Amino acid sequence: MDQYAWLEDVESATALDWARARNAESTARLTGPRFDELESRVLAILDTDQRIPYPVRRGEHLWNFWRDADHPYGLWRRTTLESFRTDSPEWEVVIDVDALREAEGENWVWGGAAVLRGESPDGARYDRALVSLSRGGADASVVREFSISRREFVDGGFSLPEAKSRIAWIDKDTVYVGTDFGPGSLTDSGYPRLVKRWRRDTPLGHADLVYEGHHSDVSIGAGYDDTPGYERHFVTRAIDFYNSEIYLLSPDTLALERIDVPTDSDADVHESRLLVRPKSAWELPGGVVEPGALVAFDFDAYRAGSREHSTVFTPDAHTALAGYAWTKSYLLLSTMRDVRSELHTLEPGTWERRETRGFPELAEIGVYYTDPREGDEIFATASGFTLPPTLLHGEAGGSVEPLKSAPAFYDAEGVTSEQFFATSDDGTQVPYFVVRRPQEDPQPTLLYGYGGFEVSLTPDYTAVSGAAWIEQGGVYVLANIRGGGEYGPDWHTAALKENRLRAYEDFAAVAKDLVARGITTRAQLGAQGGSNGGLLMGVMYTRYPELFGAIVCQVPLLDMRRYHQLLAGASWMAEYGDPDDPAQWAYISEYSPYQNLPESAGAPGDLPALLVTTSTRDDRVHPAHARKFVAALEARGIDVDYYENIEGGHGGAADNKQAAFKSALAYEFLWRELGSAES
Repeated sequence: MDQYAWLEDVESATALDWARARNAESTARLTGPRFDELESRVLAILDTDQRIPYPVRRGEHLWNFWRDADHPYGLWRRTTLESFRTDSPEWEVVIDVDALREAEGENWVWGGAAVLRGESPDGARYDRALVSLSRGGADASVVREFSISRREFVDGGFSLPEAKSRIAWIDKDTVYVGTDFGPGSLTDSGYPRLVKRWRRDTPLGHADLVYEGHHSDVSIGAGYDDTPGYERHFVTRAIDFYNSEIYLLSPDTLALERIDVPTDSDADVHESRLLVRPKSAWELPGGVVEPGALVAFDFDAYRAGSREHSTVFTPDAHTALAGYAWTKSYLLLSTMRDVRSELHTLEPGTWERRETRGFPELAEIGVYYTDPREGDEIFATASGFTLPPTLLHGEAGGSVEPLKSAPAFYDAEGVTSEQFFATSDDGTQVPYFVVRRPQEDPQPTLLYGYGGFEVSLTPDYTAVSGAAWIEQGGVYVLANIRGGGEYGPDWHTAALKENRLRAYEDFAAVAKDLVARGITTRAQLGAQGGSNGGLLMGVMYTRYPELFGAIVCQVPLLDMRRYHQLLAGASWMAEYGDPDDPAQWAYISEYSPYQNLPESAGAPGDLPALLVTTSTRDDRVHPAHARKFVAALEARGIDVDYYENIEGGHGGAADNKQAAFKSALAYEFLWRELGSAES
């Protein structure tokens, strides 16, 4: 029996009192002059007007959501490209979330807006929006229809109560919706199990049922592709985190036609083409498509049974597909070669490469925004560990030029970034980046990792860690361990389920390699990670304590015996396995931090110092993971710093001030534990 199960009651007075008491203890210990300086520095970075206001185009306007010191909860605003090019664009505020919070007496946090491309009931394009607002930053949100021209929510318009809903426009009077329709309408993961077509002025309960999934599915959704000449309706069924089905839907009869692609593939229909990226080998009449390759079919011919295809991209031992984006005339392909990005412009059909001029050398390039229905306009980003971000704008197949550039948020003079490879237990070469000012003596070092869900960690600009860690003399390390997508699907599947230990062995190998190279010492080495990376930190603490001087464990999974029964946990069984299956629990139990706690603190230095943070309003990863882990450690006489933000959702913070506080707490903890450590 779990004696700390009472901490799973998220908002019970007893649990919150427990959390607040520990918050007070950690805040009292960790705050002080250096903390205040760190918090102020981070908040200045998050609030500054010199950040790039990354835009999305809708018609003649560029849209942006912006937070700063005067508007901590944000402004949804728009301007023109001509104005955006200036040093001081004239922004037209459409929704002021801070003012809305005050007017309605709710702790609203912006959750995004789906804007209708076609004409609204008012006769204008891009005028109606489905606005999502969450309480305290949770995943669950309310949805309300908003008139942009009238600057007001639509009385009697589309509206959904708080839930993890999915909603998408079909036309001005119709949407697809999946939400909490009542008992049995959600999956075991807490997401929509039903999707319906909902017409304006019709009660939600009378909406037309389009598709009904299984309780074991992750979620069900539907959408409308409004590409002129290629208008289509689709239904998607996420069976688990990595397997899904896609259906073509008849809007007249609601009949479904399954698109017969492998369930573990990524499939995309664009105009006349079907692109497929399988995650395991796919046998076709013309040969085997390797995992991570990208192949193209004629969509209608594919539906008729043809499997004739062309190859768009083939991976190799060093190169993987990171993503792609369409413009009206081109396919933009993002690849990674040993975790360094490249961007290619391809001619559809022949897939021959065309040059897009103007991208800077020695920078990480990413596509930020395109709209293939409107043209070849492209917004792209360029950055690096020490290179502040630049927003580029232009035409695919033509040229791009800098549109906005961020200033340097920390002093990177003399700072270098290098890539090394560590050898894991099974001989695999694991890449990692080291960002530092070259010095002969070992230095306090922060090792960051994630290693799951095919998420790739790339060399992005490190503004906050640069100011709070690198500029202060610390070494920052980014580990590209298995479980991520840095080398394609195989790099991810190598650490799935029964092979999960590979990810942890990789991270431990990087830690050992850093010490072996003389970059740091065990006493000066810290580690940090959140969510799945928080699980990684929990495993480092319980399985590899001898490698680290300090660990920061954020919004973590830790109780892997019950993770699938807590909030969205059931959706991750494809990644970790099913703890209720004895055979699968056998390998999960090997590393589950909550079930492998140290018996006692041991001798001084036996365990690394530990800071655990979470959020009460995190409705994705349950705060009980962090709470129970810390309570159990304390019962064993082990000191732990703990902080639980009462707002913030899975990101851990609902506004910039909370984010700055959380960051400063982590860096103050690390400097205290590692900055004075001796080799």
